[in-house]
Amino acid sequence: MESCTKYGTIDMHGNPARKETTGGWRAGWLVLVSEGLAALAFTGVEVNMVLFSKSVLGKSNADAANTFSIWMGTLNICTLIGAFLSDSYLGRYLTCVVFQALLIIGLVLLSLATQEFLLEPEGCGKIGNVCNEPSPAKVASFYISIYLLALGSGAIEPALATLGADQFDEEDAEENKSKSAFFSYYYVALNLGSLFALTVLVYIENLGKWVLAFWLSTCCGLLALIFLIGGTSRYRRTRLSSNPISSFSQVIVASVRKFKLDLSSHGEGLYEVPGNDEKECARKISHTDDFKCLDRAALMTQSEKKLLSIKGKTRNPWKLCTVTQVEEVKCVLRLLPIWFCTIVASIVFVQVLSLFVEQGAAMNTQISNFHIAPASMNAVDIISTSTFIICYKRLIVPLYFKVTKNTVQTPSELQRIGIGMVISIIGMIVAGLVEQWRLRYADEGETSSLSICWQIPQYVLVGVSEACIYVAQWEFFTSQIPDGLKSLGLGLSMSSPALGSYLCTIILTLVMKFTSKHGQPGWIPPNLNQGHMDRFFFLTAALIAFDLVLFIIFANRFKCIKLEKRDEGKETTEDAIFLETRRLLS
Repeated sequence: MESCTKYGTIDMHGNPARKETTGGWRAGWLVLVSEGLAALAFTGVEVNMVLFSKSVLGKSNADAANTFSIWMGTLNICTLIGAFLSDSYLGRYLTCVVFQALLIIGLVLLSLATQEFLLEPEGCGKIGNVCNEPSPAKVASFYISIYLLALGSGAIEPALATLGADQFDEEDAEENKSKSAFFSYYYVALNLGSLFALTVLVYIENLGKWVLAFWLSTCCGLLALIFLIGGTSRYRRTRLSSNPISSFSQVIVASVRKFKLDLSSHGEGLYEVPGNDEKECARKISHTDDFKCLDRAALMTQSEKKLLSIKGKTRNPWKLCTVTQVEEVKCVLRLLPIWFCTIVASIVFVQVLSLFVEQGAAMNTQISNFHIAPASMNAVDIISTSTFIICYKRLIVPLYFKVTKNTVQTPSELQRIGIGMVISIIGMIVAGLVEQWRLRYADEGETSSLSICWQIPQYVLVGVSEACIYVAQWEFFTSQIPDGLKSLGLGLSMSSPALGSYLCTIILTLVMKFTSKHGQPGWIPPNLNQGHMDRFFFLTAALIAFDLVLFIIFANRFKCIKLEKRDEGKETTEDAIFLETRRLLS
């Protein structure tokens, strides 16, 4: 058993996972390649969704941006569905296989719909060459395909990332270092796949060859599934945990039932099963003093003490919960304020693929005889994000130590999120200033003579802020969530862009409603030269600044999770429960 992992993972047959034959970077790299190809497949559709909505479906700038935001919001909400299923029902590997297959189905349907009846007349779909307005049935087929794509792509993200992290034993010093690095490499893989889509597929799409681009995305999606299945025998797996909805509901119901009972000051007399359950790889969580009202769920009445003192008797989970069960609810509640702040911060990253692209389309996209596709400027964002992640530990951390003269501790996850918010504020201010300059050089039509290259600083700043916020957010949420809910924690983290997308849609809709009164074109009209998109960028910066103040308050008050070590206590049998109850009775 010495060659088995120490943190409770199993192999494909349900036996304890052996280090020599399972996990490690051999399995980790298959997950990274699969993620890169899946990201390429999805980004091939995502990156030019705004342009497709305008050129093929005939939508306006504001409608196209709202369609994109709602679609991206749905995509990221689906991360919670995937996380829930992977933790409690399907397992991480099977969740990835099922939803990657669904991703491929969505891509096939989109490719067929575009090929057969969306591009009418022939040759339409290029910039400035709008297709005929499609019928409601044809539009419906388009929406069915892209929302299948959103479900498939969104649901696999937390499961795939957590599956990759499971390949490294956190209680092995060397493997724990690799596990720490995995999330960074995972984000780099995601960005490299997206980069290929931005530099190759986007140009194919701008030429109006949407069918070719979508079929290439479909092939990449299929390759992603093949690489994932290729590691089936080598992946380490975790045992399924209990349904978190049921578990959390039990805590709420039990605490309400005992609302009138008095609690001790430091949690004495609360029920907990001694030791670790051999059937579970989850660790127990130590009691904390916040959210005291929930502690009543674990408070034992005299009748419950007498019942459990009888060997063979078990508790009613809707009347008595364990301390660990209560603390799991507390962990999620503590994360909610931080999660709320990251939702607001995410409205910046939604604009990179919508308003930034529309701004670039209204600028001079020619450099000599070379035409720069506005959506391909997202490559700058991806390159800056990946470069920052790769250089973080090799260059930025040593520089941080040198400047602060602190050679012990690197910036915490919460500090990195705060730094990312500051950089995103600067990025939005720069975007607003660039828009003001674009308007100064606007022509009588819908464009400006200002070069699209002036967008590079805002893309770089937003890319660096994205690297700071998202990677730190993933690490933070997975470290502050109980063992059995890792995918749910990562899914919660990944869903913040979803609500950020919806929030951006609401803000944009309200702004257009109030700024387009009395015959005014509004801040973001179809012709940007008649609007003031710079004001929307400055408004976004102000919202993030207010969000940063709230984040600092919540971060200073945050209490970290207290997990027991895995080797603490070996008894988890009925005898251990019986002895603990007898101790409480005495």
